[in-house]
Amino acid sequence: MDMVEALGVVAVTIMVSSYALEHRAPGWIAVFAFGCALAALYALLIGSLPFLIAEGLWSLIAVRRWSVARHRPGG
Repeated sequence: MDMVEALGVVAVTIMVSSYALEHRAPGWIAVFAFGCALAALYALLIGSLPFLIAEGLWSLIAVRRWSVARHRPGG
């Protein structure tokens, strides 16, 4: 496995695990956003424009969700 493939595996692992934990604390939404950003970087490195766009959008959406969730009472 080369470094680019390892980045892809790490990104997906972060995304899946943090998505499963999002209900516990808003910080996990931020971690999910980070994982999406890593996946977007992976897509850029492998030259997959559709994947880059999709993961970039997911990252932006997750940052917005995190921002809203952390300002919620009890968040």
